Amino acid sequence: MVGQRHVVQSMRLLDRPGTPALGVPTPGGPACAAAVVAPPVGGLIVGLAVQLGLLVGLAAMVGIGPAGWTAAGAFALGTYAVLGGGMRRAGRPRLGPADVVTLSRAILVGGVVAAAGDALTGSRPGPVVVALAATALALDGVDGAVARRTGTASPWGARFDMEVDAALILVLSVLLAQPVGLWVLAIGGMRYAFIAAGRFWPWLTAPLPPRRSRKIVAATQGIVLVVAVAHVLPHPATVLAVQLALAALTWSFGRDARQLARSAAR
Repeated sequence: MVGQRHVVQSMRLLDRPGTPALGVPTPGGPACAAAVVAPPVGGLIVGLAVQLGLLVGLAAMVGIGPAGWTAAGAFALGTYAVLGGGMRRAGRPRLGPADVVTLSRAILVGGVVAAAGDALTGSRPGPVVVALAATALALDGVDGAVARRTGTASPWGARFDMEVDAALILVLSVLLAQPVGLWVLAIGGMRYAFIAAGRFWPWLTAPLPPRRSRKIVAATQGIVLVVAVAHVLPHPATVLAVQLALAALTWSFGRDARQLARSAAR
């Protein structure tokens, strides 16, 4: 799940070489040089095809309007453009096994993005969209376990996982903007605001020590938002739960920012 410890380091990770996946040639050899230069398009094309298939299936089952198609198309193209560029910069000629799991989560998020686009025109997400979001959330952590088990864990893979997490939280916030209020967008936007602030105050990008409370707060956001989107609770209870989640996230980010400011002042 999205944690601020990863957030404050995220702006530099794509430029660092990741740990090679299984079967990737050792850096420095001619085979590796050719692999780095060659565009890593194979797995990405398959991913795009699966994304299109999911969207076509959703259109047949629940319908997707023009806004949904536009949002999902922009998300898919943007995701695979950034992903391909990141793989080249990290020297990864192919997706590793954990990356495939993360890409699967991104494809599910693409379906939720379509629903979020339609929600801007007044459409309400149905059970299928809730199931997609819940599955993408449930798979969080699986990619990390696969990476550790296969020996392919890397900063690049962690960054990829984090970006998918952040996208899911943002999209769920958009889905709740109409029934709950525009203030819920602060949950999805806080992480991006923190990164943007780091451009002006570089001390915000310093590493943070791991904290269990940070992970709990971050994990709670996705759970609360999925439950809220499912509309299984009375509306006042949903609003209260989302407000508490936002308060916890604000406290967590604020505590980390205060710690970083104190460290910078020393």
